Amino acid sequence: MTNSISSEEWIKELIAVDTISHNSNLPLIQHVSDRLAELGVSSKIRPNAAGDKANLIATIPAATGSTIGGLVFSGHTDVVPVEGQSWTSDPFVASVRDGRIYGRGTADMKGFIGVALSMVPHILQSRLRVPIHFALSYDEEVGLHGGAQMLDDFRDLGLTPEFCVVGEPTGMRVIGAHKSFNLLTIEVRGHDGHSSLAPNLVSAAYYGAQMVGFIQDLAEEFQLKGPFDDAYDVPSSTISVNQIYGGSSSNTVPLECHIRVDFRTIMEVDPQVILSRICERARHIEAAMQAQYPTAGIEVSALALAPGLEAAPDSTLVAMLTRAGAIAEGDKVSYGTEAGFFHSAGIDTVVCGPGNITQAHIADEYVSLDQIRECERVLRELIDSLSEA
Repeated sequence: MTNSISSEEWIKELIAVDTISHNSNLPLIQHVSDRLAELGVSSKIRPNAAGDKANLIATIPAATGSTIGGLVFSGHTDVVPVEGQSWTSDPFVASVRDGRIYGRGTADMKGFIGVALSMVPHILQSRLRVPIHFALSYDEEVGLHGGAQMLDDFRDLGLTPEFCVVGEPTGMRVIGAHKSFNLLTIEVRGHDGHSSLAPNLVSAAYYGAQMVGFIQDLAEEFQLKGPFDDAYDVPSSTISVNQIYGGSSSNTVPLECHIRVDFRTIMEVDPQVILSRICERARHIEAAMQAQYPTAGIEVSALALAPGLEAAPDSTLVAMLTRAGAIAEGDKVSYGTEAGFFHSAGIDTVVCGPGNITQAHIADEYVSLDQIRECERVLRELIDSLSEA
C-alpha cells in the first residue's frame, strides 16, 4: 500500500483532468481507479452505451467482508465549460492562494470527491460495521445521465446501500430536500419558403411562439396558484424557456424552431402531469399546423427527468451527520442533484458538501481550505460512527 493522499493532493489531481461535459471523463475515472488500486481498493468502471464516458463504483467491505447495505459517498466528475470566462489562473491547474483552492470544479464538486477519496486509508484502518461505497458519475451537468445509470449499476453489482451523501456544495449544511429537475426540448417543424408567400406556408417560429406562450401561462399558474412550500427560497414549482432558436434568414419563413424548457417541481407536484400538459398543448397546436401542411408537427422530448428529494423527518442519516458536526436545520433548495435518484430507490439520502453553490460555474471558482477541513472532520466522524470502537 502506498502512502495516503491528502485532500489537496486529490483535488489537484482531479482538477488537472479536463472533464467538461462535452469531453470524455474516462481519463479521470481511470486515474481514480488506478490510484485506488495502489491503496488496495478495486473499482468497477461502468461505461455508458456509447462507451465514451463511465461511472465508477468502489466498495470497501465491512470488517466481516459484507458488502450489503452501507454508506455511499457520491459525486459527479463532469464540470461546466470555461469558455468566455476570464480566469486569473489556469482553470485546470489548482491554485492555492488566500486560503482557497481555485480551479474548475473545486466547488462543484471535485472538492468533495477529493476529500472523500482522501478518507480511504482511514476507512481501511477502521473496523467497519457496514461497507462504504464510492460512486462517481458522468454528465450530471448536461442531464444527470450518469446518476440515472448509477442505480442500474448498483443492481448489476448486487449492491444495496442504505445511506448516501451527495457532496454538492452546501457549506456543509445538510440539505434534505430539493425540487425535481426536468429538461425538455420542443422541436417545431413547419413549411418554409420565401416570406412573400407567408400565407401559404407554415412558420415554425409562429407556432413555436404559441408553445412559449403556453409555458409562460404555466409559469404564472405555478407562481399564483401554487401549491407552495415556504421552506424553499422560491416556494412554488417553476418553469422557464431558456433557449429558443430557428430560421435561416430575415426573408424566409422558418422551417424549424427549437425550444429548451426547464421545469422544477416541489414534491406536491407530479412532473409527469406537467409533461403531459405540455404534450397535450403541443398536439393541439400541431393539429392547426397540419391543417395547413400535413407533414408539419411538434415533437416534445425529455432530455432529463430527475426526481426531487425529500428526506424523511426521522432520517437516520440526517441524525448521523448532525452528530458528526454538520449543520441540519431543515434547509430545502430549488436546484436539483443526483440525490433524487438515490432517494427514489429507497436510499436514505441527503446533499452535503464543502463550498457554496454561488462559487460554482463562475470564473475563478474556488472552495475555501476551511471548508475542506470541515468536510474532512465531518466525514471522518461519520466513518467512525459506522465503525467498531
